[in-house]
Amino acid sequence: MTPEQRAEYRAFVRDHHPDRGGDPEFFVAGLARLRAGRAAPPPDDRRYDAPIEIVSPLPLPVRVVVALIRTVRRNRERRVD
Repeated sequence: MTPEQRAEYRAFVRDHHPDRGGDPEFFVAGLARLRAGRAAPPPDDRRYDAPIEIVSPLPLPVRVVVALIRTVRRNRERRVD
């Protein structure tokens, strides 16, 4: 998906999801419309053949540092806007 298509898809889901008060029939129809416009991956794409790997969660101190970094970046972005 192009960044524009991804933004359109995310905006549609955010605005019309039934858990957020949207109409379920309209949501399903809209998803079908958005997914129909997307190109299918080539059948010989080996990325989809790889086994699923279960990754253990990061230790708590690492998760705390990552959360702090994300918070600082988010606050910086808000100040710029």
